Amino acid sequence: MDLGLTDRVYVLTGASRGPGFAAARCLVDDGARVVLSARHDDAVAAAVRELGGPERAVGLTADLADPETPERLVAGAREHFGRLDGALVSVGGPPPGSAAFVDDEGWRRSFETIFLGTVRVVRTVAGVLAGGQGGAIGLVLSTSARSPVSGLGISNGLRPGLVGMAKDVADEYGPRNVRVVGLLPGRIGTDRSEALFAAADDPDRARAEATAGIPLRRIGEPAEFGRVAAFVLSPAAGYLTGITIPVDGGALRSL
Repeated sequence: MDLGLTDRVYVLTGASRGPGFAAARCLVDDGARVVLSARHDDAVAAAVRELGGPERAVGLTADLADPETPERLVAGAREHFGRLDGALVSVGGPPPGSAAFVDDEGWRRSFETIFLGTVRVVRTVAGVLAGGQGGAIGLVLSTSARSPVSGLGISNGLRPGLVGMAKDVADEYGPRNVRVVGLLPGRIGTDRSEALFAAADDPDRARAEATAGIPLRRIGEPAEFGRVAAFVLSPAAGYLTGITIPVDGGALRSL
């Protein structure tokens, strides 16, 4: 199936590795061009090289906590590729820990990046797309948006709010052909997942228990998430908006 991605341009945050990079890889492989961002120069440069260099990918070192980041991403897409067709907003997971014990500063730091940083990108990109031919915005969230994950209190608190925000923006901009879709990755084989397993008292047992709770009985591959994200952002998914899609091997038990 032709996804219609050839020469379309997307900005992706938090995309030097993990789900964000997997999505960038799939987009580029299907003919799209990407502007990716992350917080570290070397990681951004390495990701751009792996994606094929400036004909297919350019990178910006940026932090979602910086209010200027969304405009820089939009400007980068227009300057290097002459257009913008959408965005994938991904941000690293917050520190683990129970919400009962996270102090105000911990909440504030995570809110600035994970919540407000995401809202800024969505607001900025949606406004740009609405002034043109439309496009799509994907949010990389977490299954914690539907069902709390033990030990991830900040994520359990912030992710559901982002789902509500995405639905609201989808309603507002749908008449101008701007789609907004949330993606809920479950256990995907990323550095973040490995770090959470390693932090457990018994990492092997933690991994075995997590796998046992997934109907497919395995941890997902980053590319499996990337292909879903690329489809959602593509014209082939033109009638999808205002929804959240789990990419979790069936682990979520809600209907």
